[in-house]
Amino acid sequence: MELREQGLERVLRLPAGIDFASNDYLGLGRHPEILGALEARVAAARESGEAWAAPASRLLRGTTEAHLALEKRLALFKGQEAALLFSSGYQANVGLLTALLGPNDRAISDAQNHASLIDGLRLSGCQKVVVPHLDLAAFARALEVSHTAGRTVVLVESLYSMDGDIAPLRELADLCATLGADLIVDDAHATGVFGDDRGSGLVEALGVERRVAAVVTTFGKALASGGACVSGSRALIDYLVTRSRAFLFSTAQPPFALWAVEAALDRLAAEPELRVRVRQLADRLRAGLRSLGVDTLRSAGPIVPLVLGENRRVLQVAEALQDRGFDVRAVRPPTVAPGTARLRISIHAERTDREVDALVAAIGQVLAAPPVDSPMPAEASGT
Repeated sequence: MELREQGLERVLRLPAGIDFASNDYLGLGRHPEILGALEARVAAARESGEAWAAPASRLLRGTTEAHLALEKRLALFKGQEAALLFSSGYQANVGLLTALLGPNDRAISDAQNHASLIDGLRLSGCQKVVVPHLDLAAFARALEVSHTAGRTVVLVESLYSMDGDIAPLRELADLCATLGADLIVDDAHATGVFGDDRGSGLVEALGVERRVAAVVTTFGKALASGGACVSGSRALIDYLVTRSRAFLFSTAQPPFALWAVEAALDRLAAEPELRVRVRQLADRLRAGLRSLGVDTLRSAGPIVPLVLGENRRVLQVAEALQDRGFDVRAVRPPTVAPGTARLRISIHAERTDREVDALVAAIGQVLAAPPVDSPMPAEASGT
């Protein structure tokens, strides 16, 4: 009851209405070509007797040709020497950081980094320096403090999932090169949306592929599948195979799930216009919201925040939009800082100009209406 009164209770809710909430930025989750590719792949496996599951850890009997082929493809996709699959982005971040860092090492971490990065640093036991969000001067000051006991890493996301803003990866790479640190980038939300050549993310788009120590990529966003990978040097990946507990003690992903990632990568290569379209639609939404006097922060790409501040207010606005047929979800602490509760609007390539404009109009109507002093929505959903 106390959590509900504070507007912090979480409730599971089925999707309903026009999707402005999921991370399926390119609309691949329902793409007929992907479904057709999976059907053909299943038929081929049935014919050949190939297993669709791998019920063992990778070092026992879980490694299949599908794992090795996808890791090779992902390394090329991310512009790295090698890649290693993990079951989720959370597992990849924790597995990377706990293997790479120890008590003598130092991590300089952005204040808005994802929980998986925060938890990975905690579990590693390393020395942590948290700097204000995307404050280059603060990163520089932290790096200028001498640390000779072990390695120093700088840890950022490329596209932040709540503010929707972009890290200055080139400038951070310059700082790391000058001051003796390694740059680690979680490229999750940028993958598939940025990068003119391959669409592999902001590490590609900003030209720092050869200047990063490791890149984390997830498949559950623009690739509309599940799982993740860490990519980097061959030496790094070999080290993770031996030392990453999150990798060593997890059952391998089933080949069926990897076929879905392969099919999504095929679509990404065949339809580069999807990533152009989603960015155009997001810019249209931002322009519409700004015409209403709504601040969308420094967002770029498919994530558009609308900060309302108070938990009760953001839940009521989300509920009102859902009643109008738009699936928009509320985001509250601890996912975001206290006092910054928001709508976190996601744009998808299959949306139309008319749908985006209709959402802007609905937001304008809801925000113009006086706040209602009513009980917290019982079915309120969001992060």
